[in-house]
Amino acid sequence: MDLYEYQAKEIFASHGIPTLPGSVATDPNGAQAVAEEIGGPVVVKAQVKAGGRGKAGGVKLAETPDEARSKAEAILGLDIKGHTTRQVLVTEASDIADEYYLSFLLDRANRSFLAMASVEGGMEIEEVAATKPEALARIPIDPIRGVDEAKAREIVEAAKFPAEITDQVTEIVARLWEAFVAEDATLFEINPLVKDPQGKVIALDGKVTLDDNAAFRQSKQSEYVDEGAEDPLEAKAKAKDLNYVKLDGEVGIIGNGAGLVMSTLDVVAYAGADHGNVKPANFLDIGGGASAEVMAAGLDVILGDPDVKSVFVNVFGGITACDAVANGIVQALKMLGDEAAKPLVVRLDGNNVEEGRRILAEADHPLVTLVDTMDGAADKAAELAAGK
Repeated sequence: MDLYEYQAKEIFASHGIPTLPGSVATDPNGAQAVAEEIGGPVVVKAQVKAGGRGKAGGVKLAETPDEARSKAEAILGLDIKGHTTRQVLVTEASDIADEYYLSFLLDRANRSFLAMASVEGGMEIEEVAATKPEALARIPIDPIRGVDEAKAREIVEAAKFPAEITDQVTEIVARLWEAFVAEDATLFEINPLVKDPQGKVIALDGKVTLDDNAAFRQSKQSEYVDEGAEDPLEAKAKAKDLNYVKLDGEVGIIGNGAGLVMSTLDVVAYAGADHGNVKPANFLDIGGGASAEVMAAGLDVILGDPDVKSVFVNVFGGITACDAVANGIVQALKMLGDEAAKPLVVRLDGNNVEEGRRILAEADHPLVTLVDTMDGAADKAAELAAGK
């Protein structure tokens, strides 16, 4: 789960990482009130989960509370890379002498953690990595040993931070790692980490991604969810404990296993090119269990998407045999009744496939088309979605 900047900075502050005072406002009057409380120049910043806010006009300096109000009015409602700004962070303005970059992240490729640091912050780190890779220090982190003071100092020295702020940055690095572990995060990023004219180092902006798999031991994670900004279908799927992601397409997808579902997206996209550029409408992995309840929950979510014109159910029987899946589909359609009003293309393979196909054939549901091959089923689903 990605957090808003203000949430990231609240976490930073709770772990002793220096930040500037500020509060969130959802309307111009609220922004004015925060600016009055701060009592000096402020920065009004759009709170969206996307980069490039400054370039899009989502970050503005305000010298007075009245100006903060007008700046907030201009930013609220602003579309930034498809995200509508519903709230702004009003924070104390700071003079900046230098900008730096610091982060910890999950290094999936090496199944470990990675620290990245640079004395060239304030811009997208991808740009630094592409144009000046030598300016970005990458230091592997042993998950068992973690980051003590010695390791923190190693990171600071590798990035060539100025000597006069080495001690400050070393402490921030150690505390950032402590927070990264304590919060079960996959990314903690400070960009920029700045030095003000008085030589104080401050986390001016932050990005945090928390591991949803750790939600069972991180009860506070639920407080970070912005229900108003969630896609309603994704929220509905989440409430049903389904692994669902909404996409921009017309063919609903249900599969068991992330790898199979990803492959299904590919074959549907490929087949859709021959049928008016039809595309997959979602990612939905029902996992190893394909009971009637799970299948009904998945179909309920997908059929509730007005963009969906057909559904492709692609299941490989393993632990859950194909006959159980077939019974699940038949019972799910009975459970949904009139709500199931879009054609389903079903492809079964694997354990007890012949029995599974027999069950679907005997049920002879008018919405269900049984196809033996994955490519053939993808083509049929795309054809139905195109209305041919």
